[in-house]
Amino acid sequence: MKEINLLIIEDNRILRDGIKAIIGKEPNFYVETAPGNGENVLKIISAQRTNVLIIDIGLPEHNNVEFVKSLKERFPEVKIIMMGLIPVQEEVLQFIEAGVSGFILKDATIEDFIVTVRSVANGEKVLPSNMTKSLFSLIVDHGIKQYGASKLIKSVRLTRREREVVTFIADGLTNKEIAEKLHLSTYTVKSHVHNILEKMALNTRVQIAIYASSSEDFKKTDSSTPPNDE
Repeated sequence: MKEINLLIIEDNRILRDGIKAIIGKEPNFYVETAPGNGENVLKIISAQRTNVLIIDIGLPEHNNVEFVKSLKERFPEVKIIMMGLIPVQEEVLQFIEAGVSGFILKDATIEDFIVTVRSVANGEKVLPSNMTKSLFSLIVDHGIKQYGASKLIKSVRLTRREREVVTFIADGLTNKEIAEKLHLSTYTVKSHVHNILEKMALNTRVQIAIYASSSEDFKKTDSSTPPNDE
């Protein structure tokens, strides 16, 4: 099990000490806490080799987006989780662009808290489930405005099944949800996503969604793909 050196940056001493007392009992968790003092944070990260950092979204003395950017520049290997009440979606997008890997709501259960930290430590991106689809749509809209279809793929040879997967990705569905819709295994869907990324020379699901939402070529050929083309 991966060793997690966790640093919690939270101005509320009762809250940060409470979190430390609870999750510090978890196997392979080593927890430190700090208020929002920048220099102190840098020293702790360096000293304890922090690999996961939790930052309160509401720190009063920081522009937290800039704070995250500076931390990622100084410690690019550290995974960052923002903690708070449900934030404005535009703010979440800014945090993601700054390098944040996950979000924890302050009303999350202890189990959700621990699962989020472990998942982020293992390289996953984590959003609260009630934010995922609406935020995904916001990211896609942002990407279309920023890049447009002209800078993505103009036409690409996808099978009927791959086009179905692309359409569901554009709707913000997870691999598990797509598998349920298409009556496939999650492994098969992952394989389709991998093939799509390779064919389209893209890197992320968001880029797939931007392509599907903005490319007239995809929309035109989607309906004309033979039904037996897998």
